[in-house]
This record gives sequence, C-alpha cells and structure tokens, in this order.
Amino acid sequence: WRAVSEQVSHHPPIVAQHVEGVYPWESWQEFSMSSKFRGKYLQIIPLGLAHLRFNNTGNHYTWRKVSTTVHNMIVGKLWLDNHGEMEIINHHTGDKCCLKFIPYSYFSREIPKKVTGYVVDRDGEFKWFLTGMWDEKMEACRVVSQSAVRNGKPVYETDSSKVLWKRSPVNPEAERYYNFTELACQLNEREDAVSTTDSRHRPDQRLMEEGKWDEANNEKVRLEEKQRAARRHRENEAALAAERGAEYPAYEATWFSRERDEQTKGHIYRYKGGYWEAKEAQDWSMSPDIF
Repeated sequence: WRAVSEQVSHHPPIVAQHVEGVYPWESWQEFSMSSKFRGKYLQIIPLGLAHLRFNNTGNHYTWRKVSTTVHNMIVGKLWLDNHGEMEIINHHTGDKCCLKFIPYSYFSREIPKKVTGYVVDRDGEFKWFLTGMWDEKMEACRVVSQSAVRNGKPVYETDSSKVLWKRSPVNPEAERYYNFTELACQLNEREDAVSTTDSRHRPDQRLMEEGKWDEANNEKVRLEEKQRAARRHRENEAALAAERGAEYPAYEATWFSRERDEQTKGHIYRYKGGYWEAKEAQDWSMSPDIF
C-alpha cells in the first residue's frame, strides 16, 4: 500500500490524505479538528469524514472519528480517553455499524477504554453485536435468532464470539519511544526519492531528532519567518490585483482538489493524481519552496 498527504489549508489547518492498496482498495479522508481547554483537561474533536472503498466488491464505507480527551494537563499523571459514538455506513449494501466509546471516570463501574456496538442491515435487523477495548482488541458475535420479548425488549441468541482485531505485541522498549508503534517510529525515516516538500525533509525536525536542540530552534524561527514572508507576499499581490480590479487566484493545493462528496453531498479534498508519476520521473518542479 502507499499513501500521500498534504496540508491543504493553513487557517483552519486541514490535512487531506489518499491511501491505496493492491487488493484493490483505496481510502481518503480530510482531517481537521477543534479543541476545548478546560484547565484540567484538553478535549480534541476531530472534524472531517473518512472513506474506504473496496473496488472489486463496491463496498464503500464512511465514518467520523470520536473525540479524545487528555486529562491532568496541569497536575497529576497524563492520561487520555477516546469517547463518543461512531457510525460506520456501507453505502453499497446499506449495512450500518454503530459503536459507542464509553467515557471512563474514576467513579464509573465500567472498565476503561470499553467499546460496545452492533451491526444492522438496511432493514434495521441486528446481525452482529460487538464488544472490546479500543487499545486491545474487538470481538463480535453473529446473531442467530431473535426469541420472545422479555421486559419489553427482544432477546437475541448469538453464536460464539470471534476476534475481529487484536493489537500487535508492544515492543519491550516502547516506553523509551513515547509508546509509539514500530510504524510510528519509522515514519520520519529518510527517503531520498520523495517530494522536496515532504515533512521528512523539514530541517528543524531533523535537527531535533538528532539532539541538536539549539540548531533546531534557530531553524524553526527561520522557517516560521519564511512562511510569514510568503504570506505577506501573497497579501501584497492580492492588494495590487484588487487595485487593478483584477481577481487574484486563491491558493490551490498541489496534489488535491476540493470536490463534491457523493455520500454526504458536501465537499471534500480528493487526490487529483500526479504524485506517483512525479516521483517516478523525479520531477518536483510543481512543488513550492517551503524549506
């Protein structure tokens, strides 16, 4: 599989992503977020929709991420919790999966990180029940039959549970690497054939990773001033165009374009192609100078 991401907006910050695999399948999403700081905790509310489509079957899924809260921001040991409701829809079959990430508190009887849910078909009939923990594993039981109503609620008979997903074993030295997974640790590995705007080329980040803190701080200041200068240049160009009565073109992403979403009828950034071809030819002439 391969992936390409681009920051398509600075205010508000929005990242667009396109991923494709050999099965064949493809996934795309637009990610932004809002946040709430309440002194003791920070709540992060993801915005944007994620898509996943299997091209050989036509199954097309969409979902939105749940909220994350970081607790003990000022005093105590930091810990985070994912909570909220997630609805995963298969637009090809009409099936729907509803998951509830149960918020944890010290006064709750629920186990931490618990997730429960169910799957219904297009007619609303229950097909699966799901349970698990968002950082360990998820299991599912298929509904075999529905028996008589008891206390005003239907009773379902299910077969034995099966594991849908299980977390890979944690590296014994994970705490030394901020508990990152092996993939997360490798994301900033150098690769020479990528775009000149690839974040792995960002000099202040590379210097920080090498432990050169003072040089990293100096580079960060230089990059930020370079960004401010570029913004001032665009603002001046726009002002001159306005004086002439001309229209100044808005900033456009390099690899993504904003399109109408067929599922939500809204708009989303979609990959417009060209990155892999540019990588093959090693032609990055369309990439801006950002570093």
